[in-house]
Amino acid sequence: MLKSNLSRFPTAVFLLFSLLIIKPVHAEEVVVYSARIEQLIKPMFDAFTKETGIKVKYVTDNEGALLARLEAEGKNTPADMLITADAGNLWAAAQAGLLQPIKSAVLESNIPAHLRDPANEWFGLSIRARTLIYNTKKVKPEELSTYEDLADPKWNKRLCLRTSKKVYNQSLVAMMIAEHGEAEAEKIVKGWVANLAVDPLSDDTRALEFVAAGKCDVTLVNTYYFGRLMKKDPNLPLAIFWPNQNTSGVHVNISGAGVTRHARHEQAAVKLLEFLSSDKAQNLFADVNMEYPVNPKIAVDPFVAAWGGFKQNPINLVKAGELQTTAVKLMDRAGYQ
Repeated sequence: MLKSNLSRFPTAVFLLFSLLIIKPVHAEEVVVYSARIEQLIKPMFDAFTKETGIKVKYVTDNEGALLARLEAEGKNTPADMLITADAGNLWAAAQAGLLQPIKSAVLESNIPAHLRDPANEWFGLSIRARTLIYNTKKVKPEELSTYEDLADPKWNKRLCLRTSKKVYNQSLVAMMIAEHGEAEAEKIVKGWVANLAVDPLSDDTRALEFVAAGKCDVTLVNTYYFGRLMKKDPNLPLAIFWPNQNTSGVHVNISGAGVTRHARHEQAAVKLLEFLSSDKAQNLFADVNMEYPVNPKIAVDPFVAAWGGFKQNPINLVKAGELQTTAVKLMDRAGYQ
């Protein structure tokens, strides 16, 4: 009997060894919920996987649906990272307890302080500048100066604005409250409303089309909308003006990301976040959507560089979230629909 058992021992060892050899090796991965569309994020994810071997799985949807999903899933969420546009959305995610603080010397080095959360729960990945676009046949650039000046009666029936329902404008007004105080910001917004040539428009592209068609003379949009339209038709009578260059600087916002509170692959998520702030990924960000890299060491896309440089408003974007509710109420009082 003993001999029989001993004879089986080498076979058992072999089987055990074989099981160890053929045991599937699960590749490291990170799961991302993204409010940015696939074509804007996949090039960065592919580059990350190629460099690290870590696979990136992702789900895309609008920011409201993703935040609701994260809240509903709680500790059971498969998401390790949230990517979305606008600091107001990232602030809301942090306030809801959906993100966790990340201490990273790489992120602190690559991303300027005003473009990341002071509590390190979210970080900017690309810059979106919201600036003035004017009709070159109807406006001389020397007539333009600041966001505040658009409230002057000289712009009566010459201004187009996107609806106040869009978070981009809510964040802009929130940052104006941070800079000027609520009373002065309300006075400015009321002036804008008084100068509208048409009711607020549904999106930035439509506002640009109205300016190009001469239905109004000037508007406020994110620069990449201008870039997309001008690539389609370079002959449109539109030009960029950088406001507030002698005062506070251009209002900027971000697309950004944070590691989720209940991330199952926290280390991989931090690696991905750091990669997205790196030279390689920042160059991709600059190329795919005509946005500005947050990493100041990276040059902007040549098409975008042709618009000229500008001074940014240095107020920390956390104010866009903290004052967003106040901004929405202010816009309601001002009659900004």
